[in-house]
Amino acid sequence: MKASSLQVQLRLLLVDDHTVVREGLKRLLDPLGNHWSITEAGTGFQALECLRRESFDLVIADLSLPGMSGLDLIQRIKDGFPGVAVLVLTMHSEEQYALRAFQAGASGYVTKDSASDELVAAVRKVASGGVFVTSVLAERVVQQLNGSRPVADIGTLSNRELEIMQRIVAGERMVDIAESLHLSIKTVSTHKTRILEKLQLDSTAALIRFGLEHRLDKVDLGATPDLG
Repeated sequence: MKASSLQVQLRLLLVDDHTVVREGLKRLLDPLGNHWSITEAGTGFQALECLRRESFDLVIADLSLPGMSGLDLIQRIKDGFPGVAVLVLTMHSEEQYALRAFQAGASGYVTKDSASDELVAAVRKVASGGVFVTSVLAERVVQQLNGSRPVADIGTLSNRELEIMQRIVAGERMVDIAESLHLSIKTVSTHKTRILEKLQLDSTAALIRFGLEHRLDKVDLGATPDLG
């Protein structure tokens, strides 16, 4: 999409499972209301339905979504709608999440605690074909990519394994995880076993300790974040 097209209405698809968050984000974008066309979706599945029905220039998506993770959504968007840019807006400030998002096909990454300062600039940059990431996070990502910053062990986990680990660390029961992700309990249990093997942990308690050390307890799996 060329920068000149930003002079006309920009078609945005906002994907977050919290209504109050979507309302807050729309208020942040309101100063440019004459140039935004904002459609909302609460899940990745709803987002894909919207993309099938309408044309959009940019998808703004959370990473923590019910049923389909944000990373899965990004991959499906890039596979099915390659002309649509994706900007991630998330609670995750760790570089591991940013790396996964960019590897999946995102063009921008903004944390919700900095959205009030950076969201409009990020939308402009990504919608015009650029890439956006905060300077602090960009530095950490580059350090990890060039080997000067060690890759966390969680980098060995698949996206689904990481999501299940986050939910275990957050205190969710296996049956609740299975229901939320539309998986069988047996499948969730198998993922958990693989997580323990990959991280060389011997118990759920050790897994939770590891998760807390890596701040996986900060994942937004139900609480409504404050947009400020």
